[in-house]
This record gives sequence, structure tokens and C-alpha cells, in this order.
Amino acid sequence: MKSLRNIAIIAHVDHGKTTLVDQITRQANLFRDNEVVATRFLDSNDLERERGITILSKNISITYNDTKINIIDTPGHSDFGGQVERVLKLADGVLLLVDAAEGPMPQTRFVLDKALQLGLRPIVVVNKIDKPDARPQEICNKVFDLFCELNASDEQLDFPILYASGRDGWAVADLDDERVSITPLLDAIIKYVPEPAKVPGPVQAQVATLDYSNFVGRIGIGRVYRGTLDIGKPMTIVKRDGSLKQAVIKQLFTFEGLERKETQTIECGDLCAIVGITDIDISDTICDAESPEGMPAIAIDEPTISMTFRINDSPLFGKEGKFVSSRQLRERLFKETERDVALRVEEMVSGDAFKVSGRGVLHLAILIENMRREGYELAVGKPQVIIKEIDGVKNEPVERLSVDVPAESAGKIIEMVGIRHGEMIQMESRGTRQLLEFYIPTRGLIGLRSKALTASQGEAVISHLFDHYEPYKGALPSRQNGVMVSMAGGKAVPFAIDALQLRGEFFIDPGTEAYEGMIVGEHCKDNDLVVNVQKEKQLTNMRAAGSDRNIKIIPARKMSLEQALEYIDDDELVEVTPKNIRLRKIFLTELERRRNKFNKDEE
Repeated sequence: MKSLRNIAIIAHVDHGKTTLVDQITRQANLFRDNEVVATRFLDSNDLERERGITILSKNISITYNDTKINIIDTPGHSDFGGQVERVLKLADGVLLLVDAAEGPMPQTRFVLDKALQLGLRPIVVVNKIDKPDARPQEICNKVFDLFCELNASDEQLDFPILYASGRDGWAVADLDDERVSITPLLDAIIKYVPEPAKVPGPVQAQVATLDYSNFVGRIGIGRVYRGTLDIGKPMTIVKRDGSLKQAVIKQLFTFEGLERKETQTIECGDLCAIVGITDIDISDTICDAESPEGMPAIAIDEPTISMTFRINDSPLFGKEGKFVSSRQLRERLFKETERDVALRVEEMVSGDAFKVSGRGVLHLAILIENMRREGYELAVGKPQVIIKEIDGVKNEPVERLSVDVPAESAGKIIEMVGIRHGEMIQMESRGTRQLLEFYIPTRGLIGLRSKALTASQGEAVISHLFDHYEPYKGALPSRQNGVMVSMAGGKAVPFAIDALQLRGEFFIDPGTEAYEGMIVGEHCKDNDLVVNVQKEKQLTNMRAAGSDRNIKIIPARKMSLEQALEYIDDDELVEVTPKNIRLRKIFLTELERRRNKFNKDEE
């Protein structure tokens, strides 16, 4: 190979980076001629395909004009932003992808700032240029303004611009050029991204991200910054705290096309996957045993949200799941920490519950969703924000929130965020829509998305990103309505649901199996209501004309996992099984709930 380029693709969620990378791989003939690619290769797990988001950073390489180009696809959602920062360390340049209609968004700003601080040279790609509301010239001006705001150097400000349609597979340097293929983008990468410097001397490689295999354990993915990494030589690992440890590399892989290819040596500047070091971790430096020299540590995002995971102890326990014990739950959670460094798991005193902390509700919801698909049954408590004490003052995480809504709904959103201690920092008109930006406590985001979508008839586009810690802002308004709780076990009956419909909105359909303490609906008032959804119609042999009316059942309100987690109160749980998501009270009987309330009032 004559030369090498390492480039990371960064963009806001849903600006089309995975689709663009897919077109690059397709046009670089990485797929066999007879292979039909129905779904995007890089979004390889089911959840990524269903939700249309990248969750895990992935590396591939292509060969173009005798140059190996390592392409790193990064997540766009803020809950997975920690990965973005780390993989930028692997790159020498960045491809900044911006939607031709939406322009730079908060996530774009956050990751671009990190890339500019690392001194990476950006190439700007205005994607989705074929959209009817595309405004390429205006977007280019906004990108330039953003670079100026982020104190980009003169060299970084002189960025090349390309226009592309990832879906249709073309890129051009000028809008008047012929729109044929993606090659102008590859030419720009070779021209503008610097080749990694070949630094001679004792080997130095740093791990930036982790993978996990059930067969070989942890796999460290990183880059060789100095010398040549040779599998045959003795190595020393310099850990984050500066301690030294002898290590033997069992296998070494390089990225070739869509796969990893085993090799004996990795040249300076190239990316690699290292197998055989059991406790390898992010930020570890792999050095020559004779002259160990650590590299500066890579920052890892601190969690901002925690939830209690516990075994499912409802009356329907064990009927739908394969893994139901606390031992199995413990093994699965600690295994997840092996591959996800932003996750923290602590055992609670009771022994059958665990405090799991992560970057946000979506981060933990993805873990729960993966677990239920694997056959686990568990109950999860309300998300709680992690409070830090700084100089004796309680501080809470504050996020930068961006809401893109139709102009007529902007007032409702501003009012909604204001109630939650949000503070507006920017308001911008975009034709018939408004872009609103706020600083809001992380607590205020829990449950906000569903309310904002309701207020804007489903048209709000919401994104948020952790920004800083601020002194605790006081109590927030809790859920306005109480819930309807089943008083007995058995299947819900249409007659009972029909009679109770005036009392609130149901979450279950007739025929659904319910149990005592299960939440079956939302009460129209602010107190909880215990209801009998199993009550049958009393049959007699007396009939009068017109006394039997038609039963009309309003369709039940179905919640996704995230909506359920955001909906529950402190005394409630979400019961998650492979087949169902149910809401329930922590204390199932009315007597236990009253006793618990009395004890709290006494305290």
C-alpha cells in the first residue's frame, strides 16, 4: 500500500452519514456482485436498523487509487456522544456531514468543537441536497459562522465543501457538475486529509474503543502512534493511573474492507484490533517492554442518569422470560460493562437489585431492550439524575436542548420548558418552523419528549446534549394525573373497561392478563384509583327492550419502553419481559401502599 488516510464521519443524528458510508463501500466494490444489500451494512444490529440510529462506532476500510482509507462511522445521538470523542483520536481528518435543509445542529457543534481542538482538518459535505427545501448556500454560511464561533484556525477555516446525496450515491465539488458517483468525495479525502506521520522509535499504541467477544473476551481497538506493533515482541501496558503491566498479544487484526484480517505487524498510523489482553481498557497505552512510555489519558464521559434494575417479582413472574434470577441479571449487567465504558453497575444492599448508571434514558433503554430480546425478565425503577457535590454545593447536570417545531407550536414548547427550569438561549426562524435552544436540567428532560410531540402534533424534532453542572435548581412539577390500578388478578373484561372509560384512559385492551397492583390506565384526576377490570356483567333471565347497549371500547394507549420509563412515578416500576412491557406499583396490594404512605408521612 502506497499511502494511508484515517477519517471519521461526524454528523447530527439522521443527517445521513451511515447511508453515505454505505454508498462509498458499494462503489468501492466491497460487496460481491451477486450480493443484495437490503439494509445498511454499518447499522448491523436490529435496534440500529429499527430506530435508524447508529449506536456503536464501527470501522471499515476501502482501497482507492492505491490508498487505504480507514473510515470510522460514529454515533450521532448525544447519549452515545462519549464514543465520538474517543474515536476522533483515531483520525487525522473529519468529514462533517450537514443536512442541506436543517444545517448545523447541537450534536454537530459538540463533536466539531472536539475535532477542531484536536487539530483535525475538516471536509464539509452538504448532504441531502436533493431535498425540496434544501438551501445549500445559506447552510454553508451557517457552517462557516459555526467554525468562527468555535475558534477554528485559519487552516481549518479554509475547508473544502462538497455537495452530496448519500441516498442516490453521488457527490460534487460544484452544484453545476455532473452528478455521477461518489469519487469526487474520495478524491477530496486523499487531497485534503493528511497522511499519518511515520514516527520512528519504540512502539506506542493507544486503545480508543472496546469490542467484546464471547470467545476471546475484550478486544481493544486503537491506533499505532509510533513505531511498528509486532505480535512477536514482549509488550508492557501503561494503565490510566500510570501503573505498568506485562502483556502478551495473542492476535492482531487490521481492518480490510468490511472485515478484520489477522496480521503479524501494524505499521505506524494504521488502526488495529488487539486480542489476548484480558483487562485491556480505554486509554491503555501498549508500549515496548524495554522503554514503556504512556500517552495522555482519554477522557471518558461520566454517567448522568441512574435506574434501579431488579428481578421481576410480579404474579406473572417467569411465564414469558428465560432468565429471571438475580444471578443471571447480575452476570448480564456486569458483562455489559465489559463493552460499554460509559455504563456503571453497583450492587445494592438487598442483593437482588442493581443501580445502573448511564448517559441518558435512551442509553439505558437500549440496554433494557437488548436484554428483553435475549430472554431476560426484569423490573426497572424511575430514572434518577445523578447529583454531584462540588465545594459543598449540590450540583446537577444541565443539557443543551434543541427543539425544531412549527412556528404555531413554539409558544407551547417555550412554556413547557420554562416550567421545567429551562432557560432559552437562542430562537431562530426557519421558514414555517422555529429552532429553539435552551439550557435545561437533565431532570427536566425526563418525560419532555412525549409531551412536546403531543403539543406539536408529532412534528417536534428534539435533541439534547450534556453541557455542564450547575447548582440544584429546586423541585420540578411531577406527573399531573394519577393512575388506575387493578384490584384483582385475571383477564380484563370489555364490560368492565367500558364502564370505567369515563374515569380515564386505558393502557390495556380487553382480554389482557392483569394482576393486583398492575397499572391499567391513567386516571382523569390527580389521585390513584383502584379499579376492578375483571368485573363481569350480571346475567338474569329478565330482559327489557333497549336495555342492552352496544359496548364501544376506545383503543388503548400503547407506550414504547422509553415512554414507559419517562411516565412512571417514584412508587412505580416498569416490568419488562420478552413479550410485554407493563406498568405496576412497587407495592402490589392496597394495604401495603397505604402502610408505606403512612410510614413516610410519620418520617
